[in-house]
Amino acid sequence: MFARVRNVQKLHSNSDKGDGSVKYILTGEGAGTIFIIDDTTGDIHSTKSLDREQKTHYVLHAQAIDRRTNKPLEPESEFIIKVQDINDNAPKFTDGPYIVTVPEMSDMGTSVLQVTATDADDPTYGNSARVVYSILQGQPYFSVDPKTG
Repeated sequence: MFARVRNVQKLHSNSDKGDGSVKYILTGEGAGTIFIIDDTTGDIHSTKSLDREQKTHYVLHAQAIDRRTNKPLEPESEFIIKVQDINDNAPKFTDGPYIVTVPEMSDMGTSVLQVTATDADDPTYGNSARVVYSILQGQPYFSVDPKTG
């Protein structure tokens, strides 16, 4: 089985002349397991798909060292990998199934029920977490407010 590897970032030191004398080291959350680094090129890759609902970001530390002396060429750098959300969660109703009764001869526009749904996607990124209500059956006798449910 092959792991899907995605390029995440590239490290580069001004001391790196391309002769292989610089070694790049990565430490921190997921270093060596979720994130791997090519110690010669400084390319950082993820070895698996990341899920924002499980972890929103990773804090990593990188350093360039002299391959011959093992001495740092530059101070260690901290960087944060933020996992960008995609619309991978369907809205879920907080209660249900819903069962209501409506008195006969109720006035048109009588409120029968208000439903609530939530979405685990990131509400600060795009429209992934935006919930819009609609009714699948029952028109024209019933309607739902698309914003409030």
